[in-house]
Amino acid sequence: MDLNSTNIIEYVSGCSQLALLLESSAYPKPGNIHRTADFEDTKYEHFLASSIAVGQAIREATKQGMLVASGDIDYKQIELGRIIYKATSSMMQWQHGGNTILGSILLLVPISAAAGLTWLKTSKSVNNLKSSLSKITHSTTPEDAIFVYDAIKLSDAGGLGSSDRFDVTKENSRREILNSSISLFEIFQISSDYDAISSEWANDFKITFQIGYPYFLNQIQEHHNCNTAIVHTFLKILSMFPDTLIARKTDSVRAQEISTAVSKALEVGGMTSELGREKLAALDIRLRTGGHRLNPGTTADLTCSSLTIATLNGYRP
Repeated sequence: MDLNSTNIIEYVSGCSQLALLLESSAYPKPGNIHRTADFEDTKYEHFLASSIAVGQAIREATKQGMLVASGDIDYKQIELGRIIYKATSSMMQWQHGGNTILGSILLLVPISAAAGLTWLKTSKSVNNLKSSLSKITHSTTPEDAIFVYDAIKLSDAGGLGSSDRFDVTKENSRREILNSSISLFEIFQISSDYDAISSEWANDFKITFQIGYPYFLNQIQEHHNCNTAIVHTFLKILSMFPDTLIARKTDSVRAQEISTAVSKALEVGGMTSELGREKLAALDIRLRTGGHRLNPGTTADLTCSSLTIATLNGYRP
């Protein structure tokens, strides 16, 4: 592997891990763990450890994307599912707080593979990155789906919901997937109605590219404050898209109520006004009751993927 290839791999890994660290550190994100707020069983340092732990898997995903660009393998040989499982395993091994960033892993592994492909083959533009990402996610296999199911089980991810076919909680789903020859992308299409991570896959990472990333850049330009920009990006996504983790753990009405409250906080300035900060503080207290059932964890993952696009395209705090 030449120096240029090594540089690309390290660059993509650094950008992805920086995004993970920035997202987990931003505060106060209502209902989330961050540098000034922990849960009883999962704490801020668990997120820091997880962000470091996934580095090797991110580097492998990047390398696989580069191998596609050089013609050494085709898209179906990237093995996204296996790399997602590897990242999840590392996450669980390097800290004792349980599932911290599985949703982010599901988004960042394909983004990293796409960055490796794009950076080696074409110019470093957001449009080229998005095009590569679409080709990669649309080319996944049934084996990828099996590995992702195993990753979900390994992390003991909560609030997954249930479905009639290919339910991750059912033991016969592995056999169903292989017998049906259904790909990971098609699995995510099925679950996209009730899971925002799945919806990102099914819709070419629409929230990441069209909402989160441009809004973050706008906030940086307006406020010149990294923490404020990240928190506002989190709030913007949550205001527009009720958190599907909350919806599955409670109901869609509760999730929508929270999004409405977030919208009102943003309307009065969010982090930049006294009234906005008061509303966010009150909402934070509200979301921390009831055993984490109101934790907007999926919104945090979408914020992280948005930050990853920004860091890949040169943003530095």
